[in-house]
Amino acid sequence: MKAIFYLKTCDTCRKILKSLPTTDGFTLREIKTDAITLAELEEMHRLAGSYEALFSRKATLYKERGLKDAVLTEDDYKNLILEHYTFLSRPVIVDGESIFVGNSKPVVEAAIAHLR
Repeated sequence: MKAIFYLKTCDTCRKILKSLPTTDGFTLREIKTDAITLAELEEMHRLAGSYEALFSRKATLYKERGLKDAVLTEDDYKNLILEHYTFLSRPVIVDGESIFVGNSKPVVEAAIAHLR
């Protein structure tokens, strides 16, 4: 799979997409209008090692639902990500057997270096 999962209303996602040396050959997936599938999420999980690594604790719903105080399992993370797009840490860049999750500086720098 060669795909970039992002949110078009997210300034950070747009900035990161512009900073990438290339997006040629990638499917750009706007996750609000084109939700991720179970198969895509399972592939991301295989590459990332856990659903928790794909989960965003910055989501407004995370705070609104009081999930901060809950003990979540891998199945909980998986189901929450499938339930609502904001629970996916973004952007997620999948390039074959490589995955880059989130917008931290080290992750973005690694993605840029990988795509050069």
